[in-house]
Amino acid sequence: MQINWLDITTTVLGLAYIFLEYKASIWMWAVGAVMQLLGIALYYQKGIYADCGMEFYYLMMTGYGWWKWRSSSADGVKQTETPISHIPMRLATLWGIIFLVLWGVIWWLLTTFTDSTVPVADAFTTALSLVGVWALAHKYLEQWFVWIAVDIVTCVLYFHKDIPFKASLYGLYVVIAVFGYRRWRKEMKSLES
Repeated sequence: MQINWLDITTTVLGLAYIFLEYKASIWMWAVGAVMQLLGIALYYQKGIYADCGMEFYYLMMTGYGWWKWRSSSADGVKQTETPISHIPMRLATLWGIIFLVLWGVIWWLLTTFTDSTVPVADAFTTALSLVGVWALAHKYLEQWFVWIAVDIVTCVLYFHKDIPFKASLYGLYVVIAVFGYRRWRKEMKSLES
């Protein structure tokens, strides 16, 4: 096994990112942008093409997430952060359908146009991540459930593709996501009181 500096660097950035997400800090978006730029090179190098392509979407969502988490008050001067909330049921159903369609389309694209050896898992994590980052940008509490599923599958996939540092990071993400959900839920309830 050859150690890959992109694997190590993106892992360190990933730790910073998940810590900032856990804290519900807007600065996670800045760390994420750097991590995504390096991730493009890493995933392309390892032949995980859907994850590579997803990084471009993440870059766009980084700007959107930053903007969405910050909103100006009526006077246009004071900045306040968007509160944590539940995803509305109508949106959860719609995004569930969007996830299934995306999974099928990405799976087909990978099997038709690439030499991917992991099209089902790569398509699954990519499609679910597309939905997850949207939910994160809107600061929906349930985004943590999406990331738990993504992180479990990604952990296995990355070990399979010989990206051990990132794979271990995703294993840690599962644990942090559980605690993140609990922290966000507590914060949301304290704001409702």
